[in-house]
Amino acid sequence: LARRAPILHLAAVGLRRADPNLGRPPIAGTGTKMSDWFNDDAFWERFESYMFTPERIEFARVEVDGMTGLLGIQRGAKLLDLCCGAGRHALEFARRGFDVTGVDRTRAFLDKARGIAATEGLSIAFVEADMREFVRPDTFDAAINFFTAFGYFDAPADDLKVARNLRTSLKPGGRLLLDVNGKETLAAKFRARDWSRRGDAIVLEERRLLDGWKRIESKWTLIRGDERRESTLTLRLYSGAELESVLLEAGFAKVELYGRLKGTPYDQTAERLIAIATR
Repeated sequence: LARRAPILHLAAVGLRRADPNLGRPPIAGTGTKMSDWFNDDAFWERFESYMFTPERIEFARVEVDGMTGLLGIQRGAKLLDLCCGAGRHALEFARRGFDVTGVDRTRAFLDKARGIAATEGLSIAFVEADMREFVRPDTFDAAINFFTAFGYFDAPADDLKVARNLRTSLKPGGRLLLDVNGKETLAAKFRARDWSRRGDAIVLEERRLLDGWKRIESKWTLIRGDERRESTLTLRLYSGAELESVLLEAGFAKVELYGRLKGTPYDQTAERLIAIATR
């Protein structure tokens, strides 16, 4: 972020200073159980400015250009942004005339998104909910789950449940865009250690692969003066074939894989793993 994205491009895992496609980082706060890192409000608040820099927020316009093209949707379509955070994509879609519902479990992010929407006169439904529980059958023309907001949970069955919820929430023929850092792209850019400076703070990152590439663990250490805070998370990793298999098992009729939002193939040149799944 800040032009050095957390390799756990969470929302992931990746790393290149100036790489706008690195993903959203899920991490657990000190004192929380590993499986509960995503419920640690202190983590999201502590690292918000590191994950979501002004440059990354501005780049949402370019990302929405790409998402709109891959999804094949037009103004007026009903869109679900699952794990919307503070709404950088939900807000941009709404500015373009889409009927947007944004879902996230972090109340502070949703409050911020609602404030921006109110200031701009945008009508967006923001919902506080766990992604494993949110489902609205046959409601949306398209859905996005962006910035590696998939693979948070210890049990693969929970990821499958999220995928099934997304499929159920789409109208027949509706399309899902799911963006993660794939195993193949991670292998090309993995670094065990890294650091970045944000204002008066330094963030150190230490990463290790677990269980034969099934998961990745990332430890973040924030240092500001005499203050030192640590957070650790684990994230499930998917190859292109594995992600396609999960989406097909969830009931999607067709899955296409891309390496960039420009629609380039998911091959040795890919920067991200982007799946377009059609109900």
